Amino acid sequence: MKEKFLRFMQGRYGVDQFSKALLIAGLVVVLLSSFFTGKGVGTLFYFLGWVLVIYCYFRIFSRNVSKRYAENQKYLAKTYKLRTYIQQQKNSLAQRKAYHIYKCPGCKQKIRIPKGKGKIEIRCPKCGTTFIKKS
Repeated sequence: MKEKFLRFMQGRYGVDQFSKALLIAGLVVVLLSSFFTGKGVGTLFYFLGWVLVIYCYFRIFSRNVSKRYAENQKYLAKTYKLRTYIQQQKNSLAQRKAYHIYKCPGCKQKIRIPKGKGKIEIRCPKCGTTFIKKS
């Protein structure tokens, strides 16, 4: 069975970030449609959600790889700023357990200092300004 599916998927585009986003958005819209009791709005959201899910599967099983690749690149280009912002926030949250992150008063450069060292004098590596902070 697995072999048949693998043979079927040969030459097809498969799953990418845009397909995942379409699938998640479609399922969220379908779930949201259940909260709207009005006939028109709930039904519209329901069908819109299923259109997104169907388009997602169309992309996954498509044999036109170059066109699907171009669509994915457009999606990645449009969401670049949002994705990098989220990644930076995740990174800074992970580092907050072990480090304090201070900004230099002179040049606003971010400086990472290990926690638990007491009151220390920090020298900015970019502009050379020194300032005192607790770590």
